[in-house]
Formats: sequence, structure tokens, C-alpha cells
Amino acid sequence: MDLILQAPALDARTAEAIAGQCGAASLHVLDGGGQRAWRLVDIRSPDGVPETCARARCDYALVPPGLVRGAVRVVAMDMDSTLITIECIDEIADLQGIKPAVAAITASAMRGEIDFRESLARRVALLAGLPVDALAEVYDRRLRLSPGAERMLAGFRAHGAKTLLVSGGFTYFTDRLQARLGLDATASNTLEVEDGRLTGRLVGDIIDAEGKARHLRAMRARHAADGGLVLALGDGANDLPMLAAADVSIAYRAKPLVRAQATYALDYCGIDGALNLFA
Repeated sequence: MDLILQAPALDARTAEAIAGQCGAASLHVLDGGGQRAWRLVDIRSPDGVPETCARARCDYALVPPGLVRGAVRVVAMDMDSTLITIECIDEIADLQGIKPAVAAITASAMRGEIDFRESLARRVALLAGLPVDALAEVYDRRLRLSPGAERMLAGFRAHGAKTLLVSGGFTYFTDRLQARLGLDATASNTLEVEDGRLTGRLVGDIIDAEGKARHLRAMRARHAADGGLVLALGDGANDLPMLAAADVSIAYRAKPLVRAQATYALDYCGIDGALNLFA
């Protein structure tokens, strides 16, 4: 088993100390993108590594030598707080002057404390009457890609992977991100609009936690039926079924519940840290 170490400011001395601690056969510097990264080859024992890495504020992952980028056929991502840095509905609510109320519901849902469908309906209802132009202001002025997002997508695409953006958020944002980033497929929820204003309702099928997993499975059937790997990245409780349906899952700056159930976690690195987990 190999050990990947990475963080934006991880120094070589710390990496070498951890290599000695776990008895690595060798130590190799990786092209870490926005972070400094090392691969510790054929470690003898991971004992104490989590504690050491927590003190050093670096991400770590125990990976099998055969985990390679070329095996990844599908990369499925959550949108809010994963591919992008914001929760779109919270920022929309801010324009309505009700961000604290909506953000509290969002946070509770992402921790798995309340049902996602219920939370979504409650939050969307609070947006009733907001001019649809407010969505453009959120996209243009507030939405930012997570650090390393474009590099991550390019890295997996270079080996033939297809990309899926699946979100409990809204088509207004996923459609624009698809065009901007060249994503292969998206799935999200549609806000109802009448006379240029949000009605506080959704139209069409609701993409909830099970909906995300369903779309991931459909992408697997189309693009990974030959046994290729499906990778999924998310941060909240409503991502758990999707993460469980993937072969490899990454909790990106995620809630504790999600970190505990994902294959790997990235707490300090940009999202392009996912590339370093695959040789």
C-alpha cells in the first residue's frame, strides 16, 4: 500500500519524517498542482499517520499501487460547496435579505439532520417573489470554482473520463457550468418562474440524494460498463448515496458524516488533489 501526502504548504521535512514513521520504501514528489504532494511507496504501517497529518494540516490517503487515472471512466461531482465554493440557494436568499434563515436549513440538511426534499421545499418557498435576474447576479458576482477545479477536470478527461455534475441545486447554474467547463452531463432542479419572478416552487423531477445516485448509475451503464472506475466527489449528507454507488469516493471539505463514509477525504487541498490519488 502507498501513502499520498498533500497540502498547500506541506514541506519536504514533514513528508520525510512521515515516510520514516511509516517505513516507506521510497518517497516521490508528485506534480501537485495547487498543493505540494508526495507518494510514499510500499509503507509498512499507517499507525499514527492520521494524528501526524492532522497536526501538520495535510491530507493523506492510503492507495493501492494499481489505482491509476486511466482506469477512471466517470467523474461525478456535487455542485454547491464541491465544484464551486458557494451554496447557490444561500446566496440567492441573501439578495432577498433572508440568508441566515435559509443557510441554517441548508446546513442542517447537509449534516443529515433533516430530509433533503423537505429542506429544499422549505428553502425554495422562501424565495417566492424574487426577480429571476437575481440568479444572474449570483452566477456573475458570487459563484467561484473550487481551487483546482479546471485542472482536475482536465486531468481526468485527458485519460478519457466522462464528467457528470449532479446537484440538488438549480439548472440555472448547472447549465452555465456545463457550457463553461465542457461537462458531459448534468442533472439538477428547475425553479418555477412566472412573470419574471420565482414562485417559490420547483417544476419537474426533484433531484435529491437518491436522484444523484440514480444519475451516477446511469453514467456508469453508459461509460463504465466495461469495468472502468466511477469516481464521485461531494461534501454533504445528500451526497452519501452517490458516493456509496461509486467505486472511489472523495469527501471534499466535507461534513464529518461524509468524511467518515467516503473512501478518501480532502480537507486542506484544492479539489485537484483528487488527481494525486491516482498514479
